[in-house]
This record gives sequence, C-alpha cells and structure tokens, in this order.
Amino acid sequence: MSTPPQRERRHPEADVGDPERLYVITGGPDGAVRAPLDLVTMIMAHDEPSPTVQPEQAAILRICRAPLSVAEVSAYLALPFSVVTALLTELLAAGLAESRAPVVRAALPDRSLLEAVMHGLQKL
Repeated sequence: MSTPPQRERRHPEADVGDPERLYVITGGPDGAVRAPLDLVTMIMAHDEPSPTVQPEQAAILRICRAPLSVAEVSAYLALPFSVVTALLTELLAAGLAESRAPVVRAALPDRSLLEAVMHGLQKL
C-alpha cells in the first residue's frame, strides 16, 4: 500500500478559515455548475500542474498522482469540502484530472462464488 501524500505546507500567514481568502480561491458565486462530487468520489490527476493554475489546484494535482477521495483531498489541504469541489470542478473541466465513483462493495461478486470458480480451475 502506498504512503499517503504529505500535507501541503502553507504560508504561515495564510488563514484557512478566512472567508475572503476562500471567496478568492473559488472565484466567488459565479453561478457555475459544479461537478457532481461527493466525499467518496475518487480523484486522479492526469498531468503535472502548469504555472497557470492556482496554488491550491497545483497542490491537488500533486497529491492526486495516486487516486484520493475528495474527503482526503479536503483534509490534506485543510480546505472546506465546498472549496475543494469548486477547485476540482475547474480541474475536471480543463481535463487535468479525472473523477470516478468508488467501487461499491455490493457490486463485487460473492466470495463463495469466487471460491467455487477457484476450486473449479484448480481441478482442471
């Protein structure tokens, strides 16, 4: 299992809870449609961050080299879910990242079925 990414280091004066800062990061209430993301949606970066993306978006691209859930991204960056969703929407629209629904356990085959197939293959 891979090690979790290091928490992004912020400038000491950057106050994560500052509403004005969060407003600037998300671009304000522009009425844009956000991607349908929830806490368990997996995010995978496609490319390295370019110099034109915001620092927070660059941090997302760096830590999402391996798939991470939106909740993990939010926790590693110490940003609210709504802010991370706005940032991810822009990255997804630009094709810099990809989102996938997590694998639902109920969608997996039954263990007894897998064991029966395995035993059948061993008898061949």
